[in-house]
Amino acid sequence: MKHNNMVPNAHFHKEWQLRVRTWFNQPMRKKRRRTARQLKAARIAPRPVDGALRPVVQCPTVKYNMKRRLGRGFTLEELKEAEMPKKLARTVGIAVDHRRKNRSVEGFQRNVQRLKEYKSRLIVFPKRAGKPKAGDSDAAELATATQFAGKLMPLVAVEDAVEARAITDEEKETRVYAKLRLERANAKHDGMRKKLAAEAAAAEEEKKG
Repeated sequence: MKHNNMVPNAHFHKEWQLRVRTWFNQPMRKKRRRTARQLKAARIAPRPVDGALRPVVQCPTVKYNMKRRLGRGFTLEELKEAEMPKKLARTVGIAVDHRRKNRSVEGFQRNVQRLKEYKSRLIVFPKRAGKPKAGDSDAAELATATQFAGKLMPLVAVEDAVEARAITDEEKETRVYAKLRLERANAKHDGMRKKLAAEAAAAEEEKKG
């Protein structure tokens, strides 16, 4: 062995065959999941495969509050505005969340419109065949009804269009950073300035008195 090299210590006798992670059950698991989906669809038929209708909500925290996602359920106020009784809502495939609060008018109106659109598409089967009640769909709609297999009213990404315009001369001349620093300084010294002004006014009153 020449030179000042590392002493060789190769590990060639480990039983690596015993430590290899295999994934031979992948195809069968895929088949099992597919079968489970088919059984669930048959069990809940004629309800939609995707499950209950969910509201569109804004994500929490400053980092994600510009994003939208599907929430847990509609609020009681949204159901009331859409003229959907809260007890009936769960029976016709609408998720209800009595704890969520409406924080904006835009989100409230968006979910009310979502409920109204769902109601317009809804086909309600009677509990007993041949004995329909008020609110059930008529025989013609029931005859053509099929189980909905896709995503139930999926979330559509809508980007707010920004109107482009030319920058004005007044905007070019405005020193935004200097204005921000000035307003910060004004906010910082506002209390002290008021205190000094009050003291000066009191001193002036004493002189007059």
